[in-house]
Amino acid sequence: MSITMIFGSFIAGATSEGGGAVAFPVMTLIFQITPDIARNFSLAIQSIGMSAAAYLILTQRIPINKTYLLLCSLGGFLGLIFGTYLIAPIVSPPYTKMFFVSLWLSFGVILFYLNINESHQKTESLPPLSITDKKTFILLGFLGGIVVSIVGSGIDILTFAFVTVRYRLSEKIATPTSVCLMAVNSVVGFVLHAFLIGDFGLQEFHYWLVCIPVVIFGAPLGAYFINQRSRIFIANCLYFVLIAQFIGALIVIQPTGLLAWFTLGTFVTGLIIFFSLDHIGRTSKKSQVFNLKNG
Repeated sequence: MSITMIFGSFIAGATSEGGGAVAFPVMTLIFQITPDIARNFSLAIQSIGMSAAAYLILTQRIPINKTYLLLCSLGGFLGLIFGTYLIAPIVSPPYTKMFFVSLWLSFGVILFYLNINESHQKTESLPPLSITDKKTFILLGFLGGIVVSIVGSGIDILTFAFVTVRYRLSEKIATPTSVCLMAVNSVVGFVLHAFLIGDFGLQEFHYWLVCIPVVIFGAPLGAYFINQRSRIFIANCLYFVLIAQFIGALIVIQPTGLLAWFTLGTFVTGLIIFFSLDHIGRTSKKSQVFNLKNG
């Protein structure tokens, strides 16, 4: 597990994928550890590693978007509680895993398209948000919190996908913001399972103790490393992670029949959703430019 988290913690600090995105599939698919233990471990280890990365981000004044962070944190808090009690106990792990790796792969395709298309300008900040926009951020955080309640991570990449496609927010801003968001959600999830529900067992506790010395340095190192790199470099790292986790899931789960069709359907649906967000973003930007010219 320590070797796994060397890579997981670095990825957690350097990209919008939490360390649980590495730990959960390795534990459940390779080591055959039950999903609830893998989720609890992911939340616990991220509460240390990603909090350490968030501390470095804040103390080094690495730019983040506070509006994105606050609104999605609120929604994530509510979604995590809702999902923990009502959703996580009834979901199927193979379908859950294939759903998310397929959805994130479709996001990777759209992000690649946006980055090779020079007409899609990136921005360093969000525009003024309407009440509806703010509610959308809270809802997105809520959905992300439900994802976290199932697999131990996900609110970071879900919200990252939204702000980079819908609002053209630069990966240089969205990545550290998503790291801070996942840190907040991880702490809440860890406290929820360890102290309120009480299902944080000895097995995940032992894994946690072994990996703390690794992640407390690995995640901040990833955050520091990526801050020195270009926006395109960050995007390339994310492409690699998204493709690798999808291929890994295919190899281990080997989806057939209904699960295979479900995987394909999720990927295609994701493409439609993210292309639609791209269209909305372009339309909104053109409208803002028109209003400025005629204002």
